[in-house]
Amino acid sequence: MHDNIQSKKTTAHDTPYRTNSRAIDSSNTSVDSSSIDSSSVSIDSSNTSYIHTGNTTPEQIVSFAETLLNTPYKYASTDPKQGFDCSGFITYVFNHFSINVPRSSVDFTNVPHEVPVKEAKLGDLILFTGTDSTIRIVGHMGIVIYNGKDGLLFIHSSSGKAHGVTITPLNDYYKGRFMKVIRVFPQNEAK
Repeated sequence: MHDNIQSKKTTAHDTPYRTNSRAIDSSNTSVDSSSIDSSSVSIDSSNTSYIHTGNTTPEQIVSFAETLLNTPYKYASTDPKQGFDCSGFITYVFNHFSINVPRSSVDFTNVPHEVPVKEAKLGDLILFTGTDSTIRIVGHMGIVIYNGKDGLLFIHSSSGKAHGVTITPLNDYYKGRFMKVIRVFPQNEAK
């Protein structure tokens, strides 16, 4: 399968992503992002699979996400009146700003701009396996709200003990499920 490749450039606020229905094990892939010169990257915007963040800032995303704390967990829901699953929460938050994102957490697997955990910033997305960490397929996700000397915190809709939208540290349990951090806001590259 070949994509229609054209010489169109996106704005600085466009991040490509590819969605598909098959799960991909990315645990054995590694890219040294420090060697990439993003100023010379040309992205095909004719493909409709883009996250267009426009003028929305990571601060706006996180601030809005935090207004949804304690919303209950509900599998396969994007409705705050009923509750959210993890990707439903992400979808609802980003759609609030007219930013289209994949609906399923596994569909974030191939979103580019992976960054090391130590470089994660406000608004970056953090991806995890599902509850069975031995199956190395993305099955859960959240939004980074803090990363400093006290560690990383993320907001997500959890089916676990909190059973809803909560803020959680990147603790040993989540470190065991960790897949990657992805950057969807180019503003974070300049900071």
